[in-house]
Parts: sequence; C-alpha cells; structure tokens
Amino acid sequence: MGSDFNIKPVGAPVAAQIIRPAPEAVREAVPAQLPPAQTVNAADALLRPNISASNYQQVESDRISKGVIVNQDADAIVYVSVDKKTNQIINQYPEESRLRTRAYLRAMDTAKLDAKLNDRRIETDRSV
Repeated sequence: MGSDFNIKPVGAPVAAQIIRPAPEAVREAVPAQLPPAQTVNAADALLRPNISASNYQQVESDRISKGVIVNQDADAIVYVSVDKKTNQIINQYPEESRLRTRAYLRAMDTAKLDAKLNDRRIETDRSV
C-alpha cells in the first residue's frame, strides 16, 4: 500500500468499436472484372465544374428579397426575408408569436396605465 492518499483509477475507459455487417446487396454482389476498354475512370479535376459558395449566394440573393417592417402594435422592428417568386415570408425575426405576445402585453400595460390615470383624484377636488 502506498503512502500517498491519491485515488488512482483502475482502468481507463475504452471506446468499443461498432462492427456493422455488410449490407445484403454487397454480400450477394458478383465481382466483375472488365477489360481495360470497358472500364470507367474518374474525371480530371479540370473537367469538373467549379461551383463556389459565392455562386450559391448569388443565386440565393436573386431569389430572396430582404426587408424591414415596423410593427406598430408590438412597437418592434421586424426583419423579413421574402421569396420573390411566391411572395411568401421565408424567415422573420422576431417570430410572429413573439410579436403577438408583445402586442398583447403592451395593450395590457396601456390599459393598466389608463385605469390608474382615470382613478387618480386631485386633492383639491371636493365632492358635495
């Protein structure tokens, strides 16, 4: 027994490998040996189309219109992305449910404030 009081682990955890069986189509496949004239080689890198991320962004920007709407009920600015073909909103921030909640809570606060203002009496007023 050691003189130190440190706890030492017995064994380190080991990640077990998962061995998956080959699919049925692979097991039943017949190996094919083709003559060199009938084989297919991969295309050269120069012949492959070069599609960059900027090309995808250009296509997307042609199809999507971005805009800003001021929602008076919720007293909020809404950012929207609209599909130009269908005129449907693709993305919106804040979401419609949050806008409805804001509008509801704002209306409740306004009603409470109006009730307080109507119930307040001025000290100099006298009732007969």
